[in-house]
Amino acid sequence: MFCGFELKTIDVGPGQLRVRHGGSGQPLLLLHGHPRTHMTWAVADLLSPYYTIICPDLRGFGKSFQPQDSPDSHASSKREKAMDCLELMRILGYRTFSVAGHDRGSYVAFRLAMDHPFAVQRLAVIDSIPIIDHLERMDWRFARDWYHWFFFSQELKPEAAINANPLGWYDAIKPELMGKEAYGDLVSALTDPAVIHGMVEDYRAGLTVDWKHDVEDRNHGRKIQCPLLCLWSRFDDLVDHFGDPLQIWRSWANDVQGHPLDSGHHVAEENPQALAASLRLFFA
Repeated sequence: MFCGFELKTIDVGPGQLRVRHGGSGQPLLLLHGHPRTHMTWAVADLLSPYYTIICPDLRGFGKSFQPQDSPDSHASSKREKAMDCLELMRILGYRTFSVAGHDRGSYVAFRLAMDHPFAVQRLAVIDSIPIIDHLERMDWRFARDWYHWFFFSQELKPEAAINANPLGWYDAIKPELMGKEAYGDLVSALTDPAVIHGMVEDYRAGLTVDWKHDVEDRNHGRKIQCPLLCLWSRFDDLVDHFGDPLQIWRSWANDVQGHPLDSGHHVAEENPQALAASLRLFFA
């Protein structure tokens, strides 16, 4: 993985991000989800002949910095993480770029495009709908299947439960799909209590300050200005819980396209070829 890529630690102001970048062509920022690090992007080598790929660990995740705690988890908000990414791209020399995010990383990508429309040329979101739509559309089945959204919002208890047996908690990890190096990197993150706290704070922010930012955007009629690609995993349960994600995203952007991919939730690891083909077609 990441043949010819450079691994750096870059200071973006509030702290340092670990970032891997390489390839050639127009810049494409890839943002990972929970509980991954940038090493989830097995698709990077398939894209690097066509784009300059930039893959950071988001603040609170992997080997990037841990933000300061606050009552509303403001420092773990997607707005703050988007600002990190904007500064990272500026330092690397890119004033405009495209971005793709998976899972929790898609919320950071969404916030980048919403808050900084002159920087983001194209946006791809994978396996997600906006946080506000999650919260307003969920029912008892979502609470049953995705209870961690609400468990992680509690104080202290989530960290204690996860740290007692991290690999037992995250028992769906498939090392045979990730590869030895990516799996080792993830295990290192999951066995670090500071990282567990940072990842849980990401969810706490979702139910507080991130939700508030989505409400403000909707109340003011703000929409994504760039073309948006929505991809989802055919063998995951996003559609089961929420219906057609394209219909939902069309209330947030005027130029929306998308389709499912034959994969489970972690599509970059499970079907990188299909994901690369879809991203290449959209970002071309």
